[in-house]
Amino acid sequence: MMQCNNNKRQTLYIKNMVCDRCIMVVRNLFESMGISTESVELGTVCVVTSVEEDNLYKLRESLYELGFELIDDRRQQITEQIKNEIIKLVHHDNGCLKENLSDFLTEIMRCEYSQLSKLFSETTGTTIEKYFIAQKIERAKELLSYGELSLSQIADAMNYSSVAYLSAQFKSVTGETPSSYKKRKQNRRTPLDKI
Repeated sequence: MMQCNNNKRQTLYIKNMVCDRCIMVVRNLFESMGISTESVELGTVCVVTSVEEDNLYKLRESLYELGFELIDDRRQQITEQIKNEIIKLVHHDNGCLKENLSDFLTEIMRCEYSQLSKLFSETTGTTIEKYFIAQKIERAKELLSYGELSLSQIADAMNYSSVAYLSAQFKSVTGETPSSYKKRKQNRRTPLDKI
């Protein structure tokens, strides 16, 4: 969880920042508005000095035009942080955990998993585990679409215990097997911010 280094700085939470391109777009927006940033990461921007109210309104509008949303509600901020940590884990680290998901999130969020789980379920209508699985299946779809790896290699890369387990989870989420998905000429993927 990103925190600014001193109390003059301000952390802004932004919804729908799900990839490196999003980070670049948001960073460019802040630069074009003359707002100095210390760091820009998935879902968060640490600004050097607090943003004045009139600039905050302009920033909110500009972010909205680009498909992002400034999050003020603390519960939503935590939910977005959980989502972004899972996205980083799945799409940058291939879902490889050295510990279980609950321990990973407890450590990174510095909060008891039971509280995180309850909050996430209340704000999204789904569980953290289902969200994690949905992200893993979306990553598997992406890798299948590229056609560079076998299903066995994808299962290994995604930290699945077996091809059968990946296939069963894939079918449970999408309604089709990985091989039938791969055979289709038009593979429909879900944008990460819509999961």
